[in-house]
Amino acid sequence: MNSNTYAVIMAGGIGSRFWPMSKESQPKQFLDILGTGKSLIQMTFDRLNRVVPTENILVVTQERYRELVEAHLPALPAENTLCEPFMRNTAPCIAYANHWIANKAGKDATDAAVIVAPSDHLILKENDFLEIVEVALDHTRQTNQLVTLGIHPSRPDTGYGYIQFEDHPDASDHRVRMVKTFTEKPQIDLAEQFLASGDFYWNSGIFIWSLENITSAFETHLGDMQNLFQEHADAFGTSQEMETIRAIYGDCENISIDYGIMEKAHNVAVVLSDFGWSDLGTWGSLHEKLEQDSHGNGVSGVHLVAHDSAGNVVAGEASEKKKLIALRGLNDYIVVDTSDALLICPKSDEQWIKQLVTELKAKKGS
Repeated sequence: MNSNTYAVIMAGGIGSRFWPMSKESQPKQFLDILGTGKSLIQMTFDRLNRVVPTENILVVTQERYRELVEAHLPALPAENTLCEPFMRNTAPCIAYANHWIANKAGKDATDAAVIVAPSDHLILKENDFLEIVEVALDHTRQTNQLVTLGIHPSRPDTGYGYIQFEDHPDASDHRVRMVKTFTEKPQIDLAEQFLASGDFYWNSGIFIWSLENITSAFETHLGDMQNLFQEHADAFGTSQEMETIRAIYGDCENISIDYGIMEKAHNVAVVLSDFGWSDLGTWGSLHEKLEQDSHGNGVSGVHLVAHDSAGNVVAGEASEKKKLIALRGLNDYIVVDTSDALLICPKSDEQWIKQLVTELKAKKGS
């Protein structure tokens, strides 16, 4: 385990597509959505802790989730929870983490390597994932490249971004390729073409780079944002940090790291991977990861009795006493029962859930 390797866990999202289980007060990353006994953020932390020392793991989240982070990750030093005053997408989140790491690493900052990962993704083959991470870390230490992990696509999914890669492999490892293009959430006909071509992988949203190279990329492509943080670098690690961050975020552009840097940079590599990944973006994407009965009903947190019903997602809040849910004549639906809400929705219409949450918030508040 390298003492100059850091991990940044991005945990500021709300996960509105997982309503009613995921709410503003308890977002998806803090839920045991798979019924494993661990929340998604706990699984992410434990996985990264196998290659990164505990004191070098950071969690970037919203101010209102600090206590949740502390409750779910008691081993994490309190100062390693970086709180955003409000959501500003992934580029400001990563810029904040970069400057915090630079301050902590001091004279060793130029040699620091950084893994950036969302808090709410599922990875089933952890040993395979860790092997890929080591390949990416080795590559970033030997080159000036920014690395993303690409996932072998199993279907023409329109909910993921795609990475097109060069045919010629890197000399050190055949899985490392230079990136040609990024395409965000294509229409189904284009996604089918991508799958048939064989030179497109899903974009996992997991990044690995040296602190020096990502800082240089910010200077080149997001110079205004980099300057905002750099001007106030002396405040990091002091009692003035939170006040300073509020001021910086007020002036920060709301932009993702993908749009802000990765799609513009010419030194981006992808490691071709297959480690049982899912971003768990929707109830439908969760379905194939759940324990299923003989009729393909995916179940989590409830006892299910199903007659003439198949292909459903049926979920409830994890508790010692599981609720019994009985279905008859229902196929390919999402059924989610919580203490204060019940959702019944066709899987084919699951994108409506996010729209519903927006409507509910406008009518009822958070």
